[in-house]
Amino acid sequence: MQNEQPEILFTTEEVEREVARLAREISDDYRGRRPLLVGILKGSFVFLADLIRTMDIPVEVDFVILSSYGPGTESSGEVRVVHGLEQSIEGRDVIVVEDIVDSGITISHFLDDLRARDPASLKLCVLVDKTARREKEIRIDYKGVEVSDEFVVGYGIDCNEQYRYLPDIRFVKTGEE
Repeated sequence: MQNEQPEILFTTEEVEREVARLAREISDDYRGRRPLLVGILKGSFVFLADLIRTMDIPVEVDFVILSSYGPGTESSGEVRVVHGLEQSIEGRDVIVVEDIVDSGITISHFLDDLRARDPASLKLCVLVDKTARREKEIRIDYKGVEVSDEFVVGYGIDCNEQYRYLPDIRFVKTGEE
């Protein structure tokens, strides 16, 4: 797999346009407020960094590490919180920033956990929406691009810790096709 160069689905310019659009929408919706953006590591770090640099409102940032993937390309279905929030979200406007939503199991579990902490508002911002594999219904408030059933990498998204460095979003053949 590492010997093949993955096929480009969304160019660097297309990704930049989507990030800028999402940043404008969030900035417009939260003008006069200071939302807390919660990045889900590791995949969202590139997206979140570019998103906040493109926004024109003050924000705060926190990170969590969730895991439902092992070393393969399929979710295990079991969600683990490897590292939780470092601050309280009670009464806060919270926007969860995720690189990709696939089955929806991990993000659904996390959003349920956050709702129980009584935020003033809770929204979800996702760069890549992979609806073909959805098992849990998820409301995405700020959505970038949609893909069907491709296994995507690049722009922070990995496959076995490979390809995060790519500046665009690409399709990897996993050998399961």
